[in-house]
Amino acid sequence: VAYPVAVGAASAAHGIVLKDMLRVFPLAQIQNLVSALIRLSVIGHTDGQRAIAALIPAIGRIALFAETATLDDVGGAAFQSDIGALQHETQYSRLFRS
Repeated sequence: VAYPVAVGAASAAHGIVLKDMLRVFPLAQIQNLVSALIRLSVIGHTDGQRAIAALIPAIGRIALFAETATLDDVGGAAFQSDIGALQHETQYSRLFRS
């Protein structure tokens, strides 16, 4: 199951309101990415906090859109497929190998 679907199912099972989840899930994803950037010494703690704070208004707008969006509006994500495509691109001989 795709991670966002699992989060949605778990949230519903625990009675978390959709409106709230649509705001906290993207924020958590951004915080995880910023945390990785800090650990990799790409940015410092202060810049990480600034980046998160700067993205909060966009998260609110995206959450409002997502509340009424249809499946056609939001599209999809296939991380495993994307990773496979990246690995395929760097194979020594790509012809008939995947």
